[in-house]
Amino acid sequence: MTTTRFAPSPTGYLHIGNLRAALFNHAIARKAGGTFILRIDDTDPERSKDEYVEAIRADLTWLGLTWDRIERQSARLGRYAAAQQRLIEIGRLYECFETPTELDLKRKKQLNMGRPPVYDRAALSLTEDQKAAYRAEGRTGHWRFKLDQERIEWQDGILGDISIDAASVSDPVLIRGDGQVLYTLASVVDDTEMGVTDVVRGADHVTNTATQIQIIQALGGAVPRFAHHSLLTGPQGEALSKRLGTLALRDLRRRGIAPMAVLSLMARLGSSDPVELRDTVEEVVEHFDLHSFGAAPTRFDSDDLEPLTHRWLAARPYPEVATRVRELGVPEELGEQFWTVVRDNIGTLDDMAEWWQLFYEGGDALVADEDRAFVDTALSLLGEPPYDAETWANWTDAVKQATGRKGKSLFMPLRRAVTGRDRGPEMADVMPLLQVKPRL
Repeated sequence: MTTTRFAPSPTGYLHIGNLRAALFNHAIARKAGGTFILRIDDTDPERSKDEYVEAIRADLTWLGLTWDRIERQSARLGRYAAAQQRLIEIGRLYECFETPTELDLKRKKQLNMGRPPVYDRAALSLTEDQKAAYRAEGRTGHWRFKLDQERIEWQDGILGDISIDAASVSDPVLIRGDGQVLYTLASVVDDTEMGVTDVVRGADHVTNTATQIQIIQALGGAVPRFAHHSLLTGPQGEALSKRLGTLALRDLRRRGIAPMAVLSLMARLGSSDPVELRDTVEEVVEHFDLHSFGAAPTRFDSDDLEPLTHRWLAARPYPEVATRVRELGVPEELGEQFWTVVRDNIGTLDDMAEWWQLFYEGGDALVADEDRAFVDTALSLLGEPPYDAETWANWTDAVKQATGRKGKSLFMPLRRAVTGRDRGPEMADVMPLLQVKPRL
């Protein structure tokens, strides 16, 4: 059975970059009728917070990405300890005592000599007496996995044939001096024991994947199918990392961006297929094709989400948005009429608030100096609400008779006076929603 996972760290809020891994792994599992695991990478007790775990669940629920089960790595520390012992026993895990400063000096020396900054494995030659002396100094040992220095190859689901010389890579640290199990080991143990068959993640994990393949093999596990999607950049190709704080999924939700706008864009962005707005998560999954994605950096512009949201909202029936409409204070009897009038004139659900404020309290009239006398006369010919579907036609006819104006010079100043806008819904539809008479 196909089994995938999404393994976020609860050290912050999910952002648009995290979503690619979540969506891709979810789509692969659902398309194959398999299992999708939400795995919380909370082995760092200082930085991991339950509030972020709940936020992760809330964001995925908002998007409609469901999971079959949830796992927490903090509950599996015993499994990682067992794997550590197994690797020690087979001679693939060794204890090191260099300080960060000492390691930094080694790296700088290697770079100055024109060599790659690869760990020199000096710890392998330490005697038990030397290790004891380090411990007596107060040093705590960290543990590195001893790589077989050979080429590591796999067929990547997006990047194609990958080959990495393990001799060019430092033996990875799996357990820190304070005992914290790092991602590289925890992920391997979990993927192996949970039967994960497919792993999709960012291209920045390629080297990490190479080392993990050897760890999986050392532990006797089955190597999953790996695929590495491209990294997102800003609209001008700039690094997106500095902007990710403003691209949290919770902030997109607060802006009123539609979940299907986000999913529809991210399911195609960076692929050879055009973006198509979908109505449901099931449609996104049905049309998802991992092999259509390329390796080139993918440009992301959050402004692209608003026109997609606009299109999606314009097609929504009232029951789907009724709760949000009621939250604005729109009376139940006007709710569906209000939605029908404004849905073609909003970019996000949040934009509804401006329209209801206009209808409920009146807007700021937009009147040119040369039109002020004309608008004064026109407003004197308009009675008090409630208005109906015939009010606009009757009012403009009366104003035309009184002032002689017609066409654009008649209608546009009145639209601006009533709504404070140059464009919007048909005025015949606007008038019945006005709760107060327009005033200058």
